[in-house]
Amino acid sequence: MDIPSASSPTPPTPQRNGAKRVIPRRPLAAAAVSAAFVALLYLVELVDVVLPLELDRNGIVSRSLDGLDGVVWAPLLHDGWSHLFANTWPVAVFAFLAMAGGLGQWVMVTAVIWVVGGLGVWLVSPDHTVTVGASGLAFGWLAFLLLRGVFSRSLAQLAVAVVLFALWGGMLWGVFPGTPGVSWQGHLFGAVGGVLAAWLVARADRRKRSTARPELPGSLGA
Repeated sequence: MDIPSASSPTPPTPQRNGAKRVIPRRPLAAAAVSAAFVALLYLVELVDVVLPLELDRNGIVSRSLDGLDGVVWAPLLHDGWSHLFANTWPVAVFAFLAMAGGLGQWVMVTAVIWVVGGLGVWLVSPDHTVTVGASGLAFGWLAFLLLRGVFSRSLAQLAVAVVLFALWGGMLWGVFPGTPGVSWQGHLFGAVGGVLAAWLVARADRRKRSTARPELPGSLGA
């Protein structure tokens, strides 16, 4: 008589940890989103120049309730083409790399940077100055990319951070005052938002992994 062999449950196939990815899972889609965002910036500037609408006045007006809604619009507005050209490459590259964890995570990270950076500018900039530009987003994404590996304990992300720091680390001097007409406040608080976003992503991933950890065979659970 054949004796049926004992079988042990097949362990679940481990899924790649999205919080520790270094390149978007769908790079073409991520590149398309990044390009679309940059195209939106150019479209807004083109409309502002052609009509003209003087959209720059809708930026963040520090410590003015009427200018608080500029937190929403400021990253989409620029003080001329040269300002936009200077932001284009960092925005395109950092936005793409920040999508390594997926589009949903990128939206969350971007929202944190957008709000923290904008509110910081509104609170700290000199009275009634108007701030516009996507450089705060660029600084926020860079800070996120530099520190996500620290919070998630990912060697691959730390390696990418080293490369990014070697290539773009000089940007970080922009968080200090010194250059007239440049909002160091936007750079600083954008970076603060990026650090906060990196911590939030790592914390959410740790919670997800702790709740999804499978029980050991024979365990009664708790």
